[in-house]
Amino acid sequence: MSFIVGRPFQESDERVLDIGGRTLWKINRGSGQAALVPKAVTILEVYRTFEKVATATGPGSRQKKEMLIGTMLSRLPNTDAEYLMRIIFGEMRIGAVEGVVLDAIAQAASTNPDQVRRANMLMGNIAQVAELALTKGPEAIDKVGVTLFVPIKPMLAEMAEGIDEVFKEHGRTSAFEFKYDGARVQIHRKADAIRIFSRRLTDVTGSLPDIVELARERVRSQEFLIEGEVVAIGQNQKPLPFQDLMRRFRRVHEVDVMLEEIPLKLFLFDVIYLDGNLMIDTPYEKRWDILRGIVDEELLATRIVTEDLGEAEKLMRASIEAGHEGLMAKDLKSNYTPGVRGKKWFKIKSAETLDVVIVAADWGSGRRRGWLSNYHLAVRDEASGEFLVVGKTFKGLTDEEFVDITKRLQALKTRETDYTVHVKPSIVVEVAFNEIQRSPHYKSGFALRFARIQRFREDKRVGDADSLQRLSKLYQDQFRFKATADF
Repeated sequence: MSFIVGRPFQESDERVLDIGGRTLWKINRGSGQAALVPKAVTILEVYRTFEKVATATGPGSRQKKEMLIGTMLSRLPNTDAEYLMRIIFGEMRIGAVEGVVLDAIAQAASTNPDQVRRANMLMGNIAQVAELALTKGPEAIDKVGVTLFVPIKPMLAEMAEGIDEVFKEHGRTSAFEFKYDGARVQIHRKADAIRIFSRRLTDVTGSLPDIVELARERVRSQEFLIEGEVVAIGQNQKPLPFQDLMRRFRRVHEVDVMLEEIPLKLFLFDVIYLDGNLMIDTPYEKRWDILRGIVDEELLATRIVTEDLGEAEKLMRASIEAGHEGLMAKDLKSNYTPGVRGKKWFKIKSAETLDVVIVAADWGSGRRRGWLSNYHLAVRDEASGEFLVVGKTFKGLTDEEFVDITKRLQALKTRETDYTVHVKPSIVVEVAFNEIQRSPHYKSGFALRFARIQRFREDKRVGDADSLQRLSKLYQDQFRFKATADF
């Protein structure tokens, strides 16, 4: 089932293949038909090969991984091999395909499609959802809840154009919280066991022993799933840059050293499961009250509930002055919808930014010679699944970051010309820009004016990046107070 939606493993499975794109594309192009009567490759064999690739470690593991995949590719017809490569590199039209598969499961099992989608968000395993629906029926799907230590997809927020839009959607009253410049985490506990997962559903427990201890000592429950934001703290209790925080998240050795170099603070904002009770259908206002009952005030996100524009703007200024990004606005009546983006939650930033994906990079010149330093930025077309370029930039990075990103992009290389390296869409960056323009030069039809990289979004998958459809809406919104030219 994971192959159908374009993944080597289920979404909740932490295993990765970690193989080089450029080499395998060469293997695929050169393989052709390796034998006159090749032995058929079964789905089970493909899966077992993926398992071997994912577990290969140590000296020579890279060559072993490529040999395993290359041997399998050589036994496949060209079309089959191409689709296998797309599964390996996550280049199938995942979003559209997953929706179709979930609808098919619902229809085959005579089950409500919304309940099937909800079960998939909670279980993170579409194969298990299908098995449950087809063997045990709608009743079993309706009863799906949280399994502690299996991460759930986080609820997502729309971008608001301003606080007025929030009041319009939320009925004149809303809860406003600091939008912290940190990394979102979900913390699971059952008895003495505690595990922490990132926004991307990756287990980061080993990198955050201080947060584990805080959850053990400061949360008054033995069984919970709570959500919050982890912020790296520097001098005067101001947040450190996001890249410094990511050093903690990626660290697996000498973590004790990093505890002193990059201390963390935790700000909690939601409770999803507590003492046997799943709370995703509980209104946000009540979830907040429950959260307040199990943690001290200092561990909670800075928050107000107001219908006053001036009060909300005051909190917005306080968030920016504290070194954070802006505000989150949450409908007091809203339930928690895992993995779903909507107007129940809004994010409000002081300047417009987009999360885009690097799909290629040009070699630099002058002082940037030897670095991949002009990045092709793309958004994803929800209709076709294609990544479409919306501009290029070399602005916003330090020399150290140029060196690091050059290494990372070369490892993701799929093909190369004399000037440009094309890469597997994998790295998400947040870019600020001055304006969105129409562009005949890009297939997307748009270009970002004066784009500059704000930060790498290590906490986001490419599927979390902004879409062409949102970019188009932002373009239209620019003209609320301007005239438009026909061309």
